[in-house]
Amino acid sequence: MNLVRAFIALELPTFLQDAIQTATAGLRKKLDPDLVRWTPSHNVHLTLKFLGDVSPANMDNLKQMLIMEGAQHPAFDLHVEGIGSFPNPKRPRVLWVGLNAPAVLPSLAHAIETASARLGYPAEERSFSPHLTIGRVRQNASTTDLQRIRTALEETKVGDLGAAHIDAINLFKSDLQPGGSVYTRLFSAPLTKK
Repeated sequence: MNLVRAFIALELPTFLQDAIQTATAGLRKKLDPDLVRWTPSHNVHLTLKFLGDVSPANMDNLKQMLIMEGAQHPAFDLHVEGIGSFPNPKRPRVLWVGLNAPAVLPSLAHAIETASARLGYPAEERSFSPHLTIGRVRQNASTTDLQRIRTALEETKVGDLGAAHIDAINLFKSDLQPGGSVYTRLFSAPLTKK
């Protein structure tokens, strides 16, 4: 029985992935890959729930859960703008591009979290904070490196890059490869029409 490393996410259209890449190109030049592991533009998505290792037997349960949750939440528009870091600017670990979304997004994320917990997947301890991860700071970053990242982030402005119409929830598998993760959509459940 092969386990599948899986997560539930919202997909972005290619034009927005490309816009993020263009808007953050200067930042990527200032912070080399030895300091930040950059997310390839085609992998940028909004994670609703990281599941971890999933048995093939649980796939049908997950698909049914996504269908049920999708039927209870309307499609919506997601605007991409802003840039920042987690956990805070002084200790950046994750670099992100921000999102401006209606109340349906946190409601959907909470519903997915709750339904996943009922299926046996551990609940996330942190509250949902919608963002698009564009890079992860290497573990061995020095205090000087962290200051460099902070300065580069402060100098980078990401205005309104556009909006995506979100009309489905997706189940992805993640294959860890030497060149980085490869994401494959396994299933999509539609959200209700507006």
